[in-house]
Amino acid sequence: MAARAYSPLMPLRPSLAALSGVAGTLAVGSALFATYRRLARHQRAEAAKLNDLLPVHSAWWRARFDHKGALLYVALGDSAAQGIGASSPGRSYVGRLSTRLRAATHSSLRVVNLSVSGATTWLCRRDQLPKLEKYEPDIVTCAIGANDIIDYDPEAFERNIRHVYAALPSHAIVADLPCMWIPDREKKVAHANAVLRRVAEEHGLTVAPLYATTRAQGFLRTYRNSAGDLFHPNDRGYRVWASAFEPAIAARVARIAADRAVSDADATVHDSAAAGTTARAAERAAGRASRRGTGPLAAD
Repeated sequence: MAARAYSPLMPLRPSLAALSGVAGTLAVGSALFATYRRLARHQRAEAAKLNDLLPVHSAWWRARFDHKGALLYVALGDSAAQGIGASSPGRSYVGRLSTRLRAATHSSLRVVNLSVSGATTWLCRRDQLPKLEKYEPDIVTCAIGANDIIDYDPEAFERNIRHVYAALPSHAIVADLPCMWIPDREKKVAHANAVLRRVAEEHGLTVAPLYATTRAQGFLRTYRNSAGDLFHPNDRGYRVWASAFEPAIAARVARIAADRAVSDADATVHDSAAAGTTARAAERAAGRASRRGTGPLAAD
């Protein structure tokens, strides 16, 4: 068997292949990093735009505080209740629920949105609850707690949510926190939602299943349902949020209608009883007058 000829290039072949692989990996990594940087810059730019809209949305809702309506809807919460990320405040979940309430009740509606962008459970307790005391709302929604997740303190969260829920009327509809998909945040959301549901049950409050509704959208649809900052919902996202509240809102509307029917029936019975009393009194008076010969039935 002939000996294989030695070539000084032979040891270099594996090295060149390795270098080529490393170069390819670096190129892919560099491209991915450049894409990440572009996305990060875009996200920061979109977040800055939405930040500029905070006073605009707040003013939009305040301008409607004094509108008249047969029913009163009060909303508490954070920037999601303000509608940050929607093309207009009216397309937020609060705006969408307001439209549904008007259609379902065939009645005028006054909307008082007490929410504040950036609010945590503590800030809701401090700033929004004192304002709620001024009103006797027919419908109340409260979606608060998402801003607590980044610096989540389980004890403080439960303490604040207990205070908030205790101050709400028994017919209030509260939402659990939405799905956030990031594993670390999801662990905190799971704990916070367990607290929310337990405290809501203690106070007899209805829970809108926001977490299950948003998670059912899946990751890709959640991405498409998000505003440019990848945190707030867009118009499609707020439609999903509103759908989480709609069954509880429908039940509340039915309860209001039933209560009104009972009140109307009681008023009818009361009016009939009053009319009967008046008629009997008139008959007695006529009888007395007739006996005295002074009434319209007296003989000539």
